[in-house]
Amino acid sequence: MTTPATDSRSVLFRQLGQVDYITTWHAMQDLTNSRGSRTGDEIWLLQHPPVFTQGQAGKAEHLLAPGDIPVVQVDRGGQVTYHGPGQLVAYLLVDLRRLRIGARELVTRIETSLVQTLAELDIEATPRADAPGVYTQGRKIASLGLRIRHGCSFHGLALNVDMDLEPFHRINPCGYQGLQMAQVKEFVNQPDFAAISARLADHLADNLGYTERQISTSPWTPA
Repeated sequence: MTTPATDSRSVLFRQLGQVDYITTWHAMQDLTNSRGSRTGDEIWLLQHPPVFTQGQAGKAEHLLAPGDIPVVQVDRGGQVTYHGPGQLVAYLLVDLRRLRIGARELVTRIETSLVQTLAELDIEATPRADAPGVYTQGRKIASLGLRIRHGCSFHGLALNVDMDLEPFHRINPCGYQGLQMAQVKEFVNQPDFAAISARLADHLADNLGYTERQISTSPWTPA
């Protein structure tokens, strides 16, 4: 169930493990549609089974050869991307009005959190003004895709940690032909997924101004 918010400084992190994409997407929609002024902000940390997701303005030509991996048309921004085991996904279900930031600032703070997390792993990474996400050595290591509805965000980010990158060759990632992908595993021997997830959570909380943090392993359910 949703935790009531006492102020804009509190966030609930849900550590959900590997969960179905469509079920999780519908839960994000339901939470966002049911939000009130005192609904608490939440960040969901998870992984998905293999799935391609196509943004609301996505073009079919960027799906090259999806094969047996399902393709889901969704309501986030951006083009097509891939989710799979070993990729850290964080969905940000936050009230931007309460945080007093806009969508562009939210993207900046997410990218900053990713850069800080990767820096702690001795991976030098930077955002790009022309293409949202975070890049290292000219390759994309983290993707962003958000939707803002009634001043509240859902969807979020995906950080490649220790995964099979082959499915990215079946698409033009994020709509860019020939875009190469990277992952933490290339720079860190046996990356600790849970530790990286915790580091990213800390940076997201700090950069979004949360001082009170709660943790749950239960999925969101309607109140």
